Amino acid sequence: MVTILNAYVMPAVSSYVARLEERLSEKRIAAPLLLMKSGGGVTGTEAIRREPVQTALSGPAAGVLGAMFVAQATGFPNLISIDIGGTSADICLVNGSEPAVTIEGKVGGWPMPLPMIDIHTIGAGGGSIAAIAPSGGLMVGPRSAGAVPGPAAYGRGGTEPTVTDAHLVLGHLPPHLLDGRVKLDRAAAAAAIRDKVATPLGLSVPEAARGILNVIDNNMVGAIRVVSVERGHDPRDFALVPFGGAGPMHGGALARLLGIKTIVVPPAPGVLSALGLLVSDLKSDYFRTCLQRPPHHDLATIERVFAEMEREAEAWLDREGTPQAGRHIARQASLRYIQQGFELTVPWPGRETNEASLAQCLANFHRLHERLYTFAQEDTPAEIVTLRVTAIGRLPNPSLPRLPAGIPVEAALIGRQTIESADGAAQCPVYDRTKLGAEVMLRGPAIVQQLDATTLILPSQEATVHPFGSLVIREVG
Repeated sequence: MVTILNAYVMPAVSSYVARLEERLSEKRIAAPLLLMKSGGGVTGTEAIRREPVQTALSGPAAGVLGAMFVAQATGFPNLISIDIGGTSADICLVNGSEPAVTIEGKVGGWPMPLPMIDIHTIGAGGGSIAAIAPSGGLMVGPRSAGAVPGPAAYGRGGTEPTVTDAHLVLGHLPPHLLDGRVKLDRAAAAAAIRDKVATPLGLSVPEAARGILNVIDNNMVGAIRVVSVERGHDPRDFALVPFGGAGPMHGGALARLLGIKTIVVPPAPGVLSALGLLVSDLKSDYFRTCLQRPPHHDLATIERVFAEMEREAEAWLDREGTPQAGRHIARQASLRYIQQGFELTVPWPGRETNEASLAQCLANFHRLHERLYTFAQEDTPAEIVTLRVTAIGRLPNPSLPRLPAGIPVEAALIGRQTIESADGAAQCPVYDRTKLGAEVMLRGPAIVQQLDATTLILPSQEATVHPFGSLVIREVG
């Protein structure tokens, strides 16, 4: 399947990359062109022109790497990232320094057994359409208004009520976006919600708008539980990193529903994927089927297969011009219990193949199986199915600029806005994020505006501006 998909997209992707290289050369840009892969990490154009299928989910992967970089710089290595755009929400759990990588991903309905960051996607975003289901209840998404015609508030002919319209009606959004270039029509948003949701359900427009947000937030909470609770993780042990154009609007509500105490809103949440590209290392994965059934694991064969892949990895690092000091090669193995229908991939300790490293690899498998499925069968033989090698070439990371301290919060205050909640209407301050200094504290309810996103701080939440620019939001009551 992967071979067919790769052949299908190769002409278009290869010619595009070639044209891009030509234009860079014409402009005398000497920096190498690197492209993101679905498994995280970047590689040169030669590899992508040969295997363009490796870029299938490169955009979401870049977002996860950007979220990791910002969260770790802010002091939170364990995180759940959620990238909410106009049509979808991409969710990933990072436990430590690396995101989980799967070989059981899909693109649409097609299986894609290539290494890719383990991202769970649902149809939930700012353009998700609210409608009355045949059963009579309220449903939101996965249908989306997209960018054209877009939400009713955009004034481009859209008549269906969306999540963005609900935010606008409740006062969560300013009357314009993109620094005034996109004006929002609150009356059109209210009319769409009234006609399609409020009147059929016998609700007021604010009640219907809150219902729309409640439904979409609970849809996203269910998706977050897929990557956390269903895989043996308690979401309360992680910081939530919402990004994308709509992410910071929902972060506070999602964290509250999940019991997460800390939210980290990146400095530029709407374009975090671009930062993810800049902070990525070179990366390439190699794998071979090497079926080894117990009790007679052939250590010589395992070492030979590992060595062959490591020579390929070293040759790739040579072609990419990676210095020896910046190289890292790691071994992994995919194992399963005898007669089991799926494998789990675990680290192979070190770069030696002996009885001790094999025993440690088997122990890693049992521990991972127990964490994911609550039990391990250490008395059941486990077989090795696939051996893997990951090659990484370290690249220098950019530095996040530090914000000046000592700036009073009043310097960023640009107005006040009425927001509607279940407790009634209330005035809340609106801040310009570009004018916020380090260590400034904002108490909810509050709205923080910037060019690429709007952040909503709920009542009983408090936001502190980190010196590197992130908003760190915590529950305080």
